[in-house]
Amino acid sequence: MSVASASDQVAPLEPNPDFDLDPYIYGVAAILGGTANVIMQLSSAPVGYGVVESTVDSGKVKKHPIKRARTTISYLSVALLGTDEERLRYREAVNTSHRPVHSGPNSPVKYNAFSPKLQLWVAACLYKGLEDTLLVMHGPIEPAALDQMYLHSARLATTLQVDRSMWPVDRVAFGEFWERSVEDISIDETVREYLYGLVMFDFLPLPIRVWLGPAQRFVVTGFLPQQFRDQMGLSWTARDQKIFDRSMGAIGAITRRLPGPLRKFPMNFYLADLRLRMRFDRPLV
Repeated sequence: MSVASASDQVAPLEPNPDFDLDPYIYGVAAILGGTANVIMQLSSAPVGYGVVESTVDSGKVKKHPIKRARTTISYLSVALLGTDEERLRYREAVNTSHRPVHSGPNSPVKYNAFSPKLQLWVAACLYKGLEDTLLVMHGPIEPAALDQMYLHSARLATTLQVDRSMWPVDRVAFGEFWERSVEDISIDETVREYLYGLVMFDFLPLPIRVWLGPAQRFVVTGFLPQQFRDQMGLSWTARDQKIFDRSMGAIGAITRRLPGPLRKFPMNFYLADLRLRMRFDRPLV
């Protein structure tokens, strides 16, 4: 994956402290777009094999789906909405989980969960998913607001091991970084099988798989950029796109009119849960 290094850009820009992110927090987006974003992240072979080969059972979605959902949404929530201290505490907790995740002698690719380069890719996927999902559900957003959201979203990277200077300086630079990086994605049969299992809920009881699997496949495919659909072998038609846009637009229209606490759920719920865990010294991940 390409890296936006400090030498490639001017000094990092900072978001306007008066910018109000709140109207653009759609909690349902974190749920609907979550699996598609996992596919995007794991399309980097080192990230994919880091997850597939991980020996940290407590963090495996197929063994602990509820816990994994909690930790993932908690990360998004604390990175975007948390304080500096909360982000530091969560980074330390994530570091503990990441420490044993590194390639072994028989791994087909080399990886290390502490690699800033790989973490930059993960953060870039999170931001890309955040923006794409919001645009589908919210509708057009003023470019100035998108610019501020992008600058604020650097926290998705810096709450990990990524230095602020590695985050592309603006949305134009990010677009160039993204296009370069997407050229390197590669999902082989091993990772594809793992990911398709996530798409079709193969880790849940059969009735749930039969009932929700096809709908999940449709939503996931809709949220994936075409390059990732191709890597996964997922078909998509113009008619599918039309149905998807109308469906997500309708969900977004309803969500937009909800009171703030309901609109932000479950992100606000998991941020409150994180704060309680910190207060009573309970595990954060």
